[in-house]
Amino acid sequence: MNNQKTQRSQSMNWIHSQFPSLFPGSASTKNVRNPRFPVRDQIIFAKRLSMMLRSGMPILTSLRMLEEESHSKSVGQIAHSLANDVAHGIALSTALQKYEKIVGAFYINIIIVGETSGTLPENLEYIAEELKKKHELRKQVIGALVYPLVIVISTFGITTMLIVYIFPKIMPIFLSMKAELPWSTRTLIWLSHALSTYGLFLLLGIILGSVAFSFAMRSKNFHYRVDVMLIHIPVFGKLSRFYNLANTCRTLSLLLKSDVRFVQALEIAAASLKNQAYSRALVEVGGGVLKGQRMSVQLKASPQLFPPLLTQMLSVGESTGNLSETLMYMSEMYETEIRDWTKNLTSVLEPVLMLTMGLLVGFIAVSIITPIYGITQSIHN
Repeated sequence: MNNQKTQRSQSMNWIHSQFPSLFPGSASTKNVRNPRFPVRDQIIFAKRLSMMLRSGMPILTSLRMLEEESHSKSVGQIAHSLANDVAHGIALSTALQKYEKIVGAFYINIIIVGETSGTLPENLEYIAEELKKKHELRKQVIGALVYPLVIVISTFGITTMLIVYIFPKIMPIFLSMKAELPWSTRTLIWLSHALSTYGLFLLLGIILGSVAFSFAMRSKNFHYRVDVMLIHIPVFGKLSRFYNLANTCRTLSLLLKSDVRFVQALEIAAASLKNQAYSRALVEVGGGVLKGQRMSVQLKASPQLFPPLLTQMLSVGESTGNLSETLMYMSEMYETEIRDWTKNLTSVLEPVLMLTMGLLVGFIAVSIITPIYGITQSIHN
């Protein structure tokens, strides 16, 4: 029965692609331009669609209802597009392929498995839960980086304001005195003059550098080199490794549990990662698996990306036939490491950043107060 449904769906997909004019109402001929489909909306969409299908509601009726009740215009347009495709006999997974850059290959392949095995509601529930876990993990990592970033920006902002706006107002007094100024004050005078004279050029250079960097990141080779450097950065590199390993293990585990072929699962996991270093490594592992090599053996060749504990556990999983369970266990372990690491990171960086901020502001204060004290002493004498 399932094979007949699959063959019928594939036939309709082929007819639709070859003769689009026969289906004027289909969304495939009129895609939504630049749709916004945030992860939070993807989770809600999959969760609600799963609940409707579990209750026995037809998929077309469910999509129409999601379109009507959507709080976002963009999400409503996507639901409308999917509903039109499904109405013309196109499978949901095929209709979603035009939004693959937004939802990702993982999302689509889990739906394909659900349609083939007749477990689409359960697989949609699975997608919602896993996207939620990945979203929470990403929020933890970003939250750990926001606090240090705010402190650094505030420190440089206060320092620049003191040097550019406050210090020049009292600098004429220092320059009018023929007494020798302390080295700290002379350094501050030089910085103030440099920022006042070349500040706009410096700001323009930073903007142009940022734009050039964003364009350079579109090159896969440059992106790869930046990601490799990111992994080796002290403190933050370890957090990046844990984050990528957790996502890789979880994605592979879910795909293998859904009976996706091992090589295909590696390709999907590689495509779902933004870090090019890990993405390329998984692609190479997939090529080795096709040649009959074991994944754990290949991962040992990249210890800077895949720790020895991971390769040892995967070797045991391959030997016992419990690779998907082993991958899920490792994913949960790395997620726990991330939670502990983010808590400790804030505790360690807070005093370091505050001390750095105090030293910079103190240096400026001493540079200003020391010559003023010398001037008052000379006037008193």
